Amino acid sequence: MNTILLFVILGLVTIMFLFFLFMLFGWRWFMKKMVGKIGKIILSDSYQENIIEMIPGFRHIGIQNILENNLRSASGDLLHRPLGSSKKWPQFDAITFIPAQTSPFAVDGEEEVDLKVTIGPNAKKPMDIKIPLMISGMGYGVALSEEVRLSLAEAASNVGTAINSGEGGVMPEELEKAGKYILQFGKTEWSKEEDLIKQADMVEIKLGQGAMMAMGLKISPENLTGNSRKVMGLKENETAVIHEHFFENQTLKDIKELVDELRKITGGVPIGAKMGAGGKIEEDIDHLIEMGVDFIAIDGAQAATLGAAPIISDDFGIPTIHAVIRAVNHLEKRKMKGKISLIVSGGLFVPGHFLKVLALGADAVYVGSAILFAVAHDQVFHSVPFEPPTQVVWNEGKFKDEFKIEDGVKAAEKFLTACTEEIKTALRAMGKRSLKELSKKDLVSYDEAVAKYVGVPFSFEPWTDKTKNK
Repeated sequence: MNTILLFVILGLVTIMFLFFLFMLFGWRWFMKKMVGKIGKIILSDSYQENIIEMIPGFRHIGIQNILENNLRSASGDLLHRPLGSSKKWPQFDAITFIPAQTSPFAVDGEEEVDLKVTIGPNAKKPMDIKIPLMISGMGYGVALSEEVRLSLAEAASNVGTAINSGEGGVMPEELEKAGKYILQFGKTEWSKEEDLIKQADMVEIKLGQGAMMAMGLKISPENLTGNSRKVMGLKENETAVIHEHFFENQTLKDIKELVDELRKITGGVPIGAKMGAGGKIEEDIDHLIEMGVDFIAIDGAQAATLGAAPIISDDFGIPTIHAVIRAVNHLEKRKMKGKISLIVSGGLFVPGHFLKVLALGADAVYVGSAILFAVAHDQVFHSVPFEPPTQVVWNEGKFKDEFKIEDGVKAAEKFLTACTEEIKTALRAMGKRSLKELSKKDLVSYDEAVAKYVGVPFSFEPWTDKTKNK
């Protein structure tokens, strides 16, 4: 036995020694041979047979488009792409803030900055939140797992803000953990109980969203499992349906009556509507004003969802920066700015994005994709590198059961707190002690076209009295 062991050890040592010699002296010869062989193929094969044909092919069509077309070829079904459009939409990067350095001066870092916001100031029961960041509607079951929803609800409560239910089911535990709760009134059969509506601090009628517009969705029993089916009141083999309309032969009058009915049931909490930002945004806002809403939530075309047809995500809607400017301008024109609150979302990922939208006239911001990755934080290592990181947060995710609520609460709370502190620092750098002091006059742009359409100074031109009054 000892002799056999000795031979095994000697064999391993020999192999390791030979490998060492190869790495020391033979690797250059090996690499040269490989490069020469591959190089000869690439430089000699006809273009039609050459592997480099992939380069112009990928550049012409795009890697993502090729992969998605292959998924279409494999399934023959409508493609549902998660996390929204991958197009390069116009963003807020060309806009910058004006610092206070000589007149006025920056505010001391120890001084507190007031970020409180009131949504629906004209409502009988307005909703007050401590920060202008709210958690967007990402529904239980139809998108997120129970653990993630509970984590986000508790984190929202801890920092003094609100969480939106989304179109999924509403768990009693979630209502208990949440501070301020926004009930999204969707085109569904569930989450319509009067007792539930009465518990909401705000009700949002979902007319549309940036990634799907007003289109609905059917979710098979295989793709919607677990406790969420019970919460949503679905039978064992029942397909969950999100409809395109609230009513048969729907009219604007029907929606107005729904607004009035919800206001009556809730006793006067803010009742508003969410819609995707479209090319006729002013007309859409006029219709909402006629309905008597207390707030309008506008979702730019960069917005995301669990899964939407790529043609809707990529080829419908207008960018968030265009939407917020046009919405604010129109509310001002209709003398409704300050009476109807404006909430903006879609492609807003960092504190700079949030604060610029607020400076442009929004009253609050919905945070979606950014906090989805934040709440997962280092728990994504349960799924990567062999599965996408979102497999730990989706209700049907392969690793959802490994998600720890306590860790999710801490991560989401720290994310919101850090974003809030950055916003406070930015306001201090502008010489401000309150979010209410912020306006479009605190912005410039280094892009002449952006400056023109946003209505802020072009940074290449000197600051003058005329500029101040812009």
